[in-house]
Amino acid sequence: MPTTPATAAHSSSNGTAEVIMLELVDEDGTTIGTAEKLAAHQPPGQLHRAFSVFLFDEQGRLLLQRRALGKYHSPGVWSNTCCGHPYPGEAPFAAAARRTYEELGVSPSLLAEAGTVRYNHPDPASGLVEQEFNHLFVGMAQDRLDPDPKEVGETAFVTAEELAERHARSPFSAWFMTVLDAARPAIRELTGPSAGW
Repeated sequence: MPTTPATAAHSSSNGTAEVIMLELVDEDGTTIGTAEKLAAHQPPGQLHRAFSVFLFDEQGRLLLQRRALGKYHSPGVWSNTCCGHPYPGEAPFAAAARRTYEELGVSPSLLAEAGTVRYNHPDPASGLVEQEFNHLFVGMAQDRLDPDPKEVGETAFVTAEELAERHARSPFSAWFMTVLDAARPAIRELTGPSAGW
């Protein structure tokens, strides 16, 4: 598999490629080490810290993103507002806010912790494995979006009913329903019973 700037490295201040490291954790979410990003996703996968963000507008609609076609993992599929990995030592909350801005050009007007979920999802298309201890966040997006086209192919705000219809006809990330279901109690608290989540 080719390594691109989006997969395993980002540019440092001196122009050289810098390897992206993830935080490895045990089943309780305690840090036990680090691993290079792509290596951590090779089968059978190494359990690592991750985050998933669910942002809503004032009508209670969920902001979805379709992952850019150039992404090494799950390209071109729909997923939650934002997901990613904290750098080693970075707080998941800070990583979630940082990545949401980097990908979508918006800072959440509200962002709250919504628990954690642990899962193991192989991706048949890429052969990679998501072994993640995922920190969940819910919040509000009230500013205009400015997505980075290298990260995001498309965005959509959807109601719970529209999500069900879209999920039935379009490919979604392997982890999407797991993280959505785990975040539902916090989502219902945020959006209220009338939103249908």
